Amino acid sequence: MRVHKLSLAALAVAAGLSLTACQNDDADTGQSAPSSASSVSSSGGGSGSGGSDQGGGKDSGEQGTAAGTGSNENGKVGKCRTDELEITAADRTIDGDGDGTVAVTLKNGGGRDCAISGYAGIDLKTSEGALSAKRSGEPADPHILKDGESTYFGVNYPINKSGGSGVRVTGLVVTPPDETKSVTLDWPGAGTLPVTDGAGSPVKVGPIGGIGQGG
Repeated sequence: MRVHKLSLAALAVAAGLSLTACQNDDADTGQSAPSSASSVSSSGGGSGSGGSDQGGGKDSGEQGTAAGTGSNENGKVGKCRTDELEITAADRTIDGDGDGTVAVTLKNGGGRDCAISGYAGIDLKTSEGALSAKRSGEPADPHILKDGESTYFGVNYPINKSGGSGVRVTGLVVTPPDETKSVTLDWPGAGTLPVTDGAGSPVKVGPIGGIGQGG
């Protein structure tokens, strides 16, 4: 009877050990599954749901913003905006010249380098209405205007020597190249223009970087 009891006890112990081993195997399998799933989720996010691709898009967007507004890693420079420019005007007429000259200064105060070239839009406010300046036709070279630096251009107009009252000038409207926002300044030149026959504007504007006659 003792032999049978020992055999039964041994079988019970063996069965218990076998059951414990199976539970441990199941537990190990359960722990490794989340690790595998996390790895798949991470790699899947990078290629499918915008993980690394989305990050690249964000970086590209930031570079694009920098390229549109100023210098960036690629060396691109954005154009000068009206709000970034301090625009002033002064009389630069030299005695004896047949025409008067107003020099317009554009100072870069935007905190970044910017590109500017071509011709600014110029309109004179007069007692007879707005008078747009014609381009002089001189070459317009591109310029990189560093923060704090200035560039210039000239506005030439006929001096009223008729002895009459002429056309009174009340203001100067400046629109930087490639911009739509304008700045209105006091007119620093002669108070009047001669009356014309209406065959085109007698006022001319030079390119950015040149002060024109009287400079």
